[in-house]
Amino acid sequence: MLSAATGSPRERGLIVAPEAAKIEVVKVSTWQKIGVVARVAGRQAGRSRTLRAINSAVRTTVRSIAHVLHQLWLEVTGTLFLTIAAFGAFAVVREYVKYEAGQTSASRLAIAMCFTLAFAWFGLTSFWRVRRKSQRP
Repeated sequence: MLSAATGSPRERGLIVAPEAAKIEVVKVSTWQKIGVVARVAGRQAGRSRTLRAINSAVRTTVRSIAHVLHQLWLEVTGTLFLTIAAFGAFAVVREYVKYEAGQTSASRLAIAMCFTLAFAWFGLTSFWRVRRKSQRP
């Protein structure tokens, strides 16, 4: 008769043979888990009218908020650029007075004018974009 140590694994009362490879713990990051949950939720959302309605409502709300935030961004940057252009206009006046008195060169006046015109253009086009985007359906 075989002893318990030399018998088959079933005879020794073992479920897994000692020669079987050990199953190693697979480490899954939190982001991978979130991705799996999102995929499963996405599949389930395709089957449920309620989840589809919630998904549609969330997407519409996010799109609307993003549109408003983009308009606000354009208006804020436009205001900032026009404010900088106003400071540039003061510099143009100051350089023009100096130029007329012969205390500065025409190049400094030209630089101040180009600076002012560039920032005025940036500010105006920002407001034009807001207007154009608000007229779209």
